[in-house]
Amino acid sequence: MAVTKTHPIKSTLKAAIDYICNPDKTDGKLLVSSFGCAAETADIEFEWTRRHSIDKGTHLGRHLIQAFEPGEVSAEEAHEIGMQLAKEILGGKYEFVLTTHIDKGHIHNHLIFNAVSFTDHKHYHSNKRSYHEIRLTSDRLCREHGLSVIVPGRDKGKSYIEHQAAQNGISYKAKLKAAIDRLIPVSSSLEDLLARLQQEGYEIKRGKYISARAPAQERFTRLKTLGADYTEEAVASRIAGGPRPSRQPRQRRGKVSLLIDIQNNIKAQQSAGYQRWATIENLKRAAATMNFLTEHGIGSYEKLVERCDAVAAASIRTREGLRDTEQRIADLALLGKQIDTYRKLKPVYDRYKASKDKEKFLRGFESEIILFETAAREIKKAGLTKLPSTEKMEAELDRLTARKTTLQAELRKIQREEKECDILRKNIGKLIRLPYKELSKERAHSI
Repeated sequence: MAVTKTHPIKSTLKAAIDYICNPDKTDGKLLVSSFGCAAETADIEFEWTRRHSIDKGTHLGRHLIQAFEPGEVSAEEAHEIGMQLAKEILGGKYEFVLTTHIDKGHIHNHLIFNAVSFTDHKHYHSNKRSYHEIRLTSDRLCREHGLSVIVPGRDKGKSYIEHQAAQNGISYKAKLKAAIDRLIPVSSSLEDLLARLQQEGYEIKRGKYISARAPAQERFTRLKTLGADYTEEAVASRIAGGPRPSRQPRQRRGKVSLLIDIQNNIKAQQSAGYQRWATIENLKRAAATMNFLTEHGIGSYEKLVERCDAVAAASIRTREGLRDTEQRIADLALLGKQIDTYRKLKPVYDRYKASKDKEKFLRGFESEIILFETAAREIKKAGLTKLPSTEKMEAELDRLTARKTTLQAELRKIQREEKECDILRKNIGKLIRLPYKELSKERAHSI
């Protein structure tokens, strides 16, 4: 599980970068990486980018920390995850320095990035939405690397403090939810459940909404704030044998849904009402599955496998094309930054080369000389013998951006098809194993 937090850097950018690049913390700087700048001159390059921004804001940069569970990840893998996170959330538009610290009991990444983009010179706006994106991206990357994550959605609206309290078994909300879940199977009605809560020491308050308060708890907790499964209507429905609202996917016309595994479903074993609902629902989902296969001309399992293999191959091609396009956009944007810096500072560098007292000139224009020489090295590394025009580079970026948009739309479509294939294969597998007599019995029972 990786935990992320972020804060602005208002005045000590160089000191902050020097701190995260400390050789004692980064295995002799082996765990130091950068994008769009050199770690040694990042503060100078950040400032140069900010100088050309219309919306400079009040921050020099932002500092993001990504901490991992002790013993769960190696330093190299943590650094790789941090680099993937930085590239995804910053989109190749902001210079950054990434380091991985190994001097504490837990491995953690430090990411310092410019508050202004070097591509469009717009200021980075940090808010709840951007932080939510960081958290979701970090969790997804951890999941892809086999690390534990905080499961999103299950406790929607829960603060990080509440999550930690729930993990430690001290959250009043977690205890109330557990009590309701435990009492639902033995309660005959909502009133009966509330009476049982009172017997366990909870104080019940009625009004527009029903609230409960545990002994020693300071404030009442409204049932509806516990989640979709704990509203008064949902609890009453669950007592009557209905399903949990959060676990029932919304049905979309023409879409297939995964069959419910009734035999291994705990709720189905505990509630006859839920078992009956799931049985009827499975008949509907089985019919939708067969209709889908008929509409798409899939007459055998082999044909279904062929279709799914074709979708998987298309997914790989599209992902590779999107990755290559995004990399080309990032490379071109970075090269554009270096060319722009080169052109703007070449007059200063020419004056420096023509100066009789170079040391004196350097003292007054050290940052500009460093930036120019860095830009010149990167342009030479790119193999350019002649600088391309700004118009040509912008046209190429526009073309690549349009291709990226097209590929993203294609990938979303293919991802839906991949999900459909997965559901279809699982459903067909279950239907093939279901005896005909049992299927006929279920159909007659539903009618």
